[in-house]
Amino acid sequence: MGKIKSALYRFMYGRYGTDTLNKALLWCYVGLILVQMIVTVFVENVAYATFVFMILEWTLVFVIFFRMMSRNIAKRRRENERFTSYFKLVRNKHRDRKTHVYRKCPSCKVTLRLPKAKGKHTVVCPKCKNRFEVRG
Repeated sequence: MGKIKSALYRFMYGRYGTDTLNKALLWCYVGLILVQMIVTVFVENVAYATFVFMILEWTLVFVIFFRMMSRNIAKRRRENERFTSYFKLVRNKHRDRKTHVYRKCPSCKVTLRLPKAKGKHTVVCPKCKNRFEVRG
């Protein structure tokens, strides 16, 4: 057992491995399989539906393994960071929906968290110092 484990460690050395995005893709794969089971019951042309789902499933498997075996670690980390920051922003927007609004700066496109207030307000972007008006 020690030789196999050692060989696996040597094989994976320098490769990216798994992360949050890969786990989410794996859950999408499982969900796709469940949807396929349900859809094939109700579809008349089962062979066509099965073929389409099979293509989608194998594409997901390819992407998952490609990301795991990749040696371009910096690029995979950036992909994962974009994925996690997007869902963190969605979670924060939902949490703050009663007290704050989120707006993008028209010049630098950074997302700003602003307190909710009625009427027009002038906002200064902290990144590019651009002034613009928002409605509350």
